[in-house]
Amino acid sequence: MSRYTGPSWKKSRRLGISLSGTGKELERRPYAPGQHGPNSRRKMSEYGLQLQEKQKLRHMYGLNERQFASLFKKAGKIKEGKQGENFMILLERRLDNVVFRLGLATTRRQARQLVNHGHVLVNGKRIDIPSYEVEVGQVISVREKSKDMAIIRSAAESLFGRPDYITFDEEKLEGSLTRLPVRDELSADIDESFIVEYYNKLG
Repeated sequence: MSRYTGPSWKKSRRLGISLSGTGKELERRPYAPGQHGPNSRRKMSEYGLQLQEKQKLRHMYGLNERQFASLFKKAGKIKEGKQGENFMILLERRLDNVVFRLGLATTRRQARQLVNHGHVLVNGKRIDIPSYEVEVGQVISVREKSKDMAIIRSAAESLFGRPDYITFDEEKLEGSLTRLPVRDELSADIDESFIVEYYNKLG
């Protein structure tokens, strides 16, 4: 299944979660799109809830189904911790997500484009793979020729705050993961236990 590239606001309303992280999608119309959206009272099955939670997290980080399932399996091979939490931490360590968390892009989709187009460096080396797994201490920066790009400067200047596990130098436009995040620092809108149950049923 390919990555979703349609209207992100409509998808946010369908899933009931802000995929951009700004919350703007749900401010005016916090209900599903369509004529029955405001009055929808349909009760979801257990499977429906599991599937919806999986879709919420998948679309939040912008992965296709194969990438998402593969990373979930990788999380299951980590000996310490819970699979669901480890999975969310692996998602958080993706290069496109770290670029977003640093404030070099206003959305994960924009961050993915910056990485794809070669604007991002890891320890001084250009990495154009959005799924690259960032290690604690690695320095994420913008290549010299790209530092004056309006979208990067605008994103960095408009950000109000960054997670505690991120450091950032606004002058150099570079930062890093100082440690791995803990579950309380990740999205409270996601119940990862549903996602674990979903994949366990698939076998």
